[in-house]
Amino acid sequence: MKLETERLLLKDINERHVEDILRIRSNEVINRFVKRNSPKNNYDALQFILTIKERTRNNETFYWGISLKDHPDLIGTICLWNFSQDRTTAEIGYELLPDYHRKGIMSEALAAVIHFAFNHLGLNEILAMTDTLNENSKRLLLKHDFVWEENKEDEGFPENLVFSLKK
Repeated sequence: MKLETERLLLKDINERHVEDILRIRSNEVINRFVKRNSPKNNYDALQFILTIKERTRNNETFYWGISLKDHPDLIGTICLWNFSQDRTTAEIGYELLPDYHRKGIMSEALAAVIHFAFNHLGLNEILAMTDTLNENSKRLLLKHDFVWEENKEDEGFPENLVFSLKK
């Protein structure tokens, strides 16, 4: 499932994106705010891609690589995942290489995925979890009308804030 914006292509990731995924998911700046096992090599990145492809096939996730229209390499990713049992709520996740921060790129990608989620998937709510110290992410979510849910917790990640956007 490909999405297109003025400057961006949001596209399925595949085995050709191993080096891009390794570069994104092992980036120290991104990983300051994301708790995960980062890939150490191309094999780890490939295993991640194969897992995402399987979860996409099983409708467990929608996962896009973000690239500029005039440049095929991935500069980030964005996904919808962790769907509720009735598939009316999902969590959104995103990451962008630091060289592309503060240029409106993630805002553009986020707007496209929100539109897709509400208008094509029929979601009623999108949740986003972000580290308390991730000011860029908090600003991005607030810009797109997400609301901080002060009384909700991201189970297992006490340093995260929970935001929600209702249709």
